[in-house]
Amino acid sequence: MTSRNAIGAHVSVAGGLATGGLRYAADVGAEMAQVFVTNPRTWALNDGDPAEDAKLAASGLPVFAHAPFLVNFGSPTPATLDNSVAVIRHTLRRGAQIGALGVVVHTGSAVSQPRDDAMRQIHEHLLPLLEEIPEGGPDLLLEPMAGQGQMLCATVQDLGPYLEALEHHPKVGVCLDTCHAYAAGHDLAAPGGVAATLDALHATAPGRLKLIHANDSKDVCGSKKDRHENIGAGHIGAEPFAEIMRHPVTAGVPLCIETPGKADKDRENIALLKKLRESATSG
Repeated sequence: MTSRNAIGAHVSVAGGLATGGLRYAADVGAEMAQVFVTNPRTWALNDGDPAEDAKLAASGLPVFAHAPFLVNFGSPTPATLDNSVAVIRHTLRRGAQIGALGVVVHTGSAVSQPRDDAMRQIHEHLLPLLEEIPEGGPDLLLEPMAGQGQMLCATVQDLGPYLEALEHHPKVGVCLDTCHAYAAGHDLAAPGGVAATLDALHATAPGRLKLIHANDSKDVCGSKKDRHENIGAGHIGAEPFAEIMRHPVTAGVPLCIETPGKADKDRENIALLKKLRESATSG
């Protein structure tokens, strides 16, 4: 695997998963892409278009799929838990069909039940899905949240109990969202903050970082607010993203923006991250 960080975006798939997605990626200069393979705000399952799936899989572009936002394996509501199982099973299958390297899932919330009960559900309901992933299929990437409410995973240290609940399964990886980490209290903008965060991640989940959601933050460190900002326009600032790409833990790990705005802003954010990558590799 190359040590270079591919830089890309969550892409629009209007016009077809591959036809629209690859067109958008090329338009904004993306070297990787993240997509939804089903509606992110409902439980509806979309079987997709086999021709589009094959085209995306054969494109050579590194692709990740993002699971719907409703998924919550820590929920005390039986219907939510059952739907989460069905949606993640479906998204992992669809991820394999499009050649995705990983499927990103939010780590969820205990909502109104004890944390231990929620973690038990992770073990009982999410672990079996990992066993179903076919050889060569995507990893399941855990994305810690900003720490609002009864979130099960916000700081990188919170990944420890989560990985334990999943028996440190080899198909479990991590997606680190910089805005979420900053909101949860990891001060990426402070001197040494990036190194401290990534060192802690390596200590907790060695070798499991597979994707970085590169987002600046509209809010201050520790705010527990999940509000993304364009790179360099928020409280994190631009330079920490160069530091992220300079750190050995991130070698070869793609950066994917999920920043405000449409294609013009995506193009600007990707161009800025590419400049920061140059400074990271030459510095």
